[in-house]
Amino acid sequence: MVPAKPAPSGPAAAAPARSAPQIQLIPATPEGALDAAEEAVDLLLDSGRTPGDVLVVTTGEPHPWATHELSFGDAAYWAQHDAGDDVFYTDAAAVDRAASRAVVVVALNGGDEAAAATVLPLARSRAGTLLIVCGDPQRVNSVLGAGV
Repeated sequence: MVPAKPAPSGPAAAAPARSAPQIQLIPATPEGALDAAEEAVDLLLDSGRTPGDVLVVTTGEPHPWATHELSFGDAAYWAQHDAGDDVFYTDAAAVDRAASRAVVVVALNGGDEAAAATVLPLARSRAGTLLIVCGDPQRVNSVLGAGV
């Protein structure tokens, strides 16, 4: 009988592969994307998600909550993010600073093509289980791949 090799441990051990989040597309115009994102957040919360599970990213005008909270300063705004107690709203330019959350909702509410091309892959990498994208289906499919 051949003795079993011990399983690798420490830094050489492979980390378990993280499964890709489910992607849900909500067709919306740039003018309606923020409203669609708000409805998606309401449905998530009504279905039992905790507010701290949700990150909302905009590609055009910032969400009014983000604008309001940033009026108190950058440090206070990001402290709310770090606390993880509530839905957090940010824009495409700052999504790389945001930590992963179970659900990421992206509102393609304007911005140039580069904003969508940059934010969608980043948002997918930040979404633990679900990525919801509110925007033009053709635009989303061109960035994330056909069939989204």
